[in-house]
Amino acid sequence: MNPYASYLGTRDPFQVLATTPGELKSLVAALGPEGAKLSLAPGKWSVREILAHLADNELAFGFRLRQALGDPHHVIQPYDQERWAARYAAYDAPSALATFTMTRDWNVKLLATVTPAELGKPLTHPERGAMTVQVLIETIAGHDLNHLGQIRTIAERARPA
Repeated sequence: MNPYASYLGTRDPFQVLATTPGELKSLVAALGPEGAKLSLAPGKWSVREILAHLADNELAFGFRLRQALGDPHHVIQPYDQERWAARYAAYDAPSALATFTMTRDWNVKLLATVTPAELGKPLTHPERGAMTVQVLIETIAGHDLNHLGQIRTIAERARPA
């Protein structure tokens, strides 16, 4: 099951993965330092926290992808995003964005080497069940779109009327 499939729709996941860093940079630049403190609602993550989450998630995605490509039938190790988020006060928006961008670039370069046969390799997510490397890639692309949408909404609300 891909919980982010609805965000991806018919879009090419590889294109989404390649363009997300640039879209984030544009949004963050438009928001500025004060805008990075904004969130969709009280109790929701701020832009800075979303960026930290994306950086953490990209590190996990890269590790999962490398294990999936190397193991005959990899079982993904889930993580508790709220536990990781408990430390997000330590990260500033520019560092989080730089970490995400650099790690995503490295992962996109790896993805360029993946063969069609490897895209069909099976893996298992303990919470989501059986999937393939292709579904893992689609999941992270949909995840990007989800969070890009949140940041776009915050940026739209922050624009002066």
